[in-house]
Amino acid sequence: MTDKQLAEILKYSSPNELYIVTWNNLLKLLITPFKVSVTKDLEGFSLGTILWVDEVKVTMELKTVFIIMGKAYNYHHFDILHEVIE
Repeated sequence: MTDKQLAEILKYSSPNELYIVTWNNLLKLLITPFKVSVTKDLEGFSLGTILWVDEVKVTMELKTVFIIMGKAYNYHHFDILHEVIE
């Protein structure tokens, strides 16, 4: 993928927003910062540690990463913590 193609895909996205589908099939917009829980030991973070995601980015391969304390981590290392509003 070229830089131009990536820019075209990302021009409508924001590093401060993430849409998720909740366990009960509701679409919810999360705005940074939002909380996540570490799902396994990861670079100085223990299982269950609660962290704040500062930004949401994507790699050139379109993989989602969370920016936490200035460092990028793949999203699959975390569970998103959110409240469901019925």
